[in-house]
Amino acid sequence: MENSLTHANISLRDSEFDIQLQNTDKYIETAQNVKLYVRDYGKGKPVILIHGWPLSNEMWEYQIEFLVQNNFRVIAYDRRGFGKSSQPWDGYDYDTLSDDLKEIIEQLQLENATLVGFSMGGGEVVRYFSRHAGKGVTKAALISSIIPFLLKTDDNPEGRPKEKGEATADAIREDRIGFLENFGKTFFGVNIINKPLSTPLLEYYRNLCSLASPRATLKCAESLSNTDFRDELQAIKVPTLIIHGDDDKNVPIEVSSQKTAEAIANNTFVIYEGAPHGLFYTEKDRLNQDLLNFLNA
Repeated sequence: MENSLTHANISLRDSEFDIQLQNTDKYIETAQNVKLYVRDYGKGKPVILIHGWPLSNEMWEYQIEFLVQNNFRVIAYDRRGFGKSSQPWDGYDYDTLSDDLKEIIEQLQLENATLVGFSMGGGEVVRYFSRHAGKGVTKAALISSIIPFLLKTDDNPEGRPKEKGEATADAIREDRIGFLENFGKTFFGVNIINKPLSTPLLEYYRNLCSLASPRATLKCAESLSNTDFRDELQAIKVPTLIIHGDDDKNVPIEVSSQKTAEAIANNTFVIYEGAPHGLFYTEKDRLNQDLLNFLNA
């Protein structure tokens, strides 16, 4: 009898654990017919992880585990058009994307949150402050971010020529998966000499990118390349961590984080020497510790 009761208790606890796990994966409707896939783990102050282009929330695998173990509540979601979220035809401008973020924060009733935006995700961080006054957010982190403005113009001569963005769009239309294959190697700094991740892992990240809708891939590429955030940076009045690799070939530090650090008053700017764009993996241990130090400061 005692063994039966013990087994019953274990089964009950297992069932409760399964229910708890199921409740951490959810869909949040942010607009009519648009539902975003959200992972919500742990307890403590909330940290919202916003993925880069053209990835999904799975890119944060090594950060999620680390932050939950260090007593933070971690929310990671798929941007509309990516991963397991809805794939509407429109809504890939930063106003709409920051409105999606606002809905997640409000519906989960988050307070004293930290926004962490990687690459394209830095745009949602900045636009959330300028458009929604940073409601509920007390810290921000910009990792390998495209902020403040990537496009080359007369008053932004270090930027990326418009023709380069057009060539990227043409390559995506011609052979999206082939483009992702080559993009991933540059993203992680893979070359003949340097192989910072295994071939299966590189293929895994390519497969994550392939789940994005072709339309979202193209339209978000336009948004991250052409949106000018320079006049919005003063809206960020919370402590901000800025991290960027100085060997980033996708988003060169000179046109991005270096300028951002000059414009945001209360910031900590950390340069990872020799790091590529995808430092969330190649420098994961250092990044995790830097994020933890910032969150606990």
